[in-house]
Amino acid sequence: MNMEHILVTGATGQIGAELVPLLRQRYGNDMIVAAGNRTKPSAELQQGPFITLDVTDAAAVRAALQEYRISKIFHLSSILSAAGETNPQLAYAVNFNGLYNILEAAREEGVKRVIVPSSIAAFGPGTPREQTPNDTIQRPTTIYGVSKVAGELLGNYYFQRFGLDVRGVRFPGILSWKVEPTAGTTDYAVAMFYGAVRDGRYTCYLREDTRLPMMYMPDAIRALIELEQADAKGLQHRADFNVAAMSFTPAELAEVIRKRIPTFAVDYQIDPLRQAIADSWPMSLDDSAARAEWDWEPQWDLERMADDLLANIRRKLGKQRGGREKGDEGNRRYTFSSHRLCRKSPSAIADVVGDEPTEQLCP
Repeated sequence: MNMEHILVTGATGQIGAELVPLLRQRYGNDMIVAAGNRTKPSAELQQGPFITLDVTDAAAVRAALQEYRISKIFHLSSILSAAGETNPQLAYAVNFNGLYNILEAAREEGVKRVIVPSSIAAFGPGTPREQTPNDTIQRPTTIYGVSKVAGELLGNYYFQRFGLDVRGVRFPGILSWKVEPTAGTTDYAVAMFYGAVRDGRYTCYLREDTRLPMMYMPDAIRALIELEQADAKGLQHRADFNVAAMSFTPAELAEVIRKRIPTFAVDYQIDPLRQAIADSWPMSLDDSAARAEWDWEPQWDLERMADDLLANIRRKLGKQRGGREKGDEGNRRYTFSSHRLCRKSPSAIADVVGDEPTEQLCP
């Protein structure tokens, strides 16, 4: 029997914290090796193998692949947009060198497939902002965005030059109740839900009319797994698929929350750095390539997501205040189509996923 061991880097981050349990559900706890750096792993992550791994250490990366006989990698470790502008040297070390170490070790150790998420940060001011095409001018203006373009190109290169099966999606902003927001440009959306439940109000750092593409975590997880499982014969793109679900502004999100919490109030104190980053990103995405090549289709819209987020955040905050509650994992269901699943060291903040960091140290 072929026992596949899968490595997930950045496992303590926003996406990793939810991807790892789902993969273990499918393949078994011992088959999924979760890798983090400084962030303490949750009890849930420690139900299977968990290792400390600094992706900027090439020898350590190679040793991990050898020790656990890794056949597939979900590489989620990254330094994000605003954090990267604060410390571009750290972002370069983790985002460029870390990815190179992963790809080189994967090539040398015979890894079957590497999944490397990209981001809407790969686009820039010269990109068409409405229904941004899959294949268009990019030219990002942040070190994070530049690293994502480089990651897409490296992924395509390693496939064409070495035959390493590298795949990736360009994530929009991702919302989740499980790991609280920190310093991502799109983090205002999750923070607004937490502010509504905790305080009945929120101060937003983006203009009220800033439209950005967003996605709920269950769709993000499903996109990664469905792309990983897609038949390679149908893929014309590799590491650069747009995936879309919804787009909204802070004002529109506030109104959706207000329908559920009528007294909710929002004011605005604009952060020039994050506003400038947001203004360089798409307002909506054309994901027709993903739909055509591997049948991508989102399942969550804004209204349904708002109901689920509020229910889970209330449960989570209630548990923190009053002790453990039954139904700890909330009411979320992941569904899949029938042919698929139904100035610190680089180690300081490398447990990052998608477009959201997990620590508030340097990001």
